[in-house]
Amino acid sequence: MTRTGRRPGAPHTREAIMTAARRCFGTSGYEATSLRRVADEAGVDPALLIHYFGSKEGLFTAAMGLPFRPSELFAGLPEMTLPEAARTIAGLFLRLADGDDSRNAMLALVRSAVSNERAAAMLREFVTEELLTIIGGVSTRADARMRASLVAAQLIGVAMLRHVVKIETLADASPEEIVALVAPVIEQYLR
Repeated sequence: MTRTGRRPGAPHTREAIMTAARRCFGTSGYEATSLRRVADEAGVDPALLIHYFGSKEGLFTAAMGLPFRPSELFAGLPEMTLPEAARTIAGLFLRLADGDDSRNAMLALVRSAVSNERAAAMLREFVTEELLTIIGGVSTRADARMRASLVAAQLIGVAMLRHVVKIETLADASPEEIVALVAPVIEQYLR
């Protein structure tokens, strides 16, 4: 039987792409790193990056060990009412922050950003290009990006105080209690 179509990549291809992506994102940042450049560095066809990771966002989240893709996680926000979107944003973020694997990856990236300018630049570009665009899309205000930035600051602050500083009342609160208190604040930011 004759095989047709593209030959599958070697078993080490995915790891070679991840290594090249970490190097490219680390030296040039999120915005300046193209899929073609990563493919060239890895010595593979650019189509393999789409095959393995789906998009630049997918490649970044995999290379950085992030447990989620913002575009998938927050899909559907623009179709929700503002109160629904605020509850969804707070609830999804809290579920990530409370999950062992996702919390560890998120906090490692935030901690790296605090002590390393290159890590801070990568996180800043990723948050700006991906996360703030999605959250900002919920607001119709001219300053939607600023409002989305305040939402991100609120949520990261909750995660840090809950899981790093471990403020007792916040660490012991149920996710439902936190969402009930934080969602109206997020709604106000985006209103």
